[in-house]
Amino acid sequence: MDSKFLHADELGIRLEMVGGLPIWEPHPVYKHQKAVDRIRATIEKAKPAKGAGKDRCACIHVSDVYISFPDGSIKRPDIAIFCQEPAEEEEAITLVPEAVIEVISKGYEAKDLEIGPHFYLSQGVKDVVVFDPYTLLVLHVRRDGVTRQASPVDIVLECGCKCVV
Repeated sequence: MDSKFLHADELGIRLEMVGGLPIWEPHPVYKHQKAVDRIRATIEKAKPAKGAGKDRCACIHVSDVYISFPDGSIKRPDIAIFCQEPAEEEEAITLVPEAVIEVISKGYEAKDLEIGPHFYLSQGVKDVVVFDPYTLLVLHVRRDGVTRQASPVDIVLECGCKCVV
């Protein structure tokens, strides 16, 4: 399986498999990477509410790493947030992220807006945030609903982390 992804990288594309459906897109452009880096620089633990217990999430975030989900799908979220360090260092991560942040690439809006949120929630991800750097739309999807906001916006994730998108 790894050799398929290596060839895709050599061709300048990112390959993902979602529910058996291959999805590809070109490698991100500079505008996309700047947005990812800006968001990652703001990820931190949120202050716990008064009377709340100890922070439980380490707010570990990684960018553009392969994750193998429980249904066998393989995705590379722009940003994945974990509460603990994933065990895998040399292969696809199998720990389901607490939150995923996707930055839309021009021409691939459907992948991040229509396919991604439902897929991630179905696999146990608690927060899915989609940012469009062209319109500044921030879509925040949870099992209990969807909010649409304009960037920049502070987002507190269910796991206890926060970021500015």
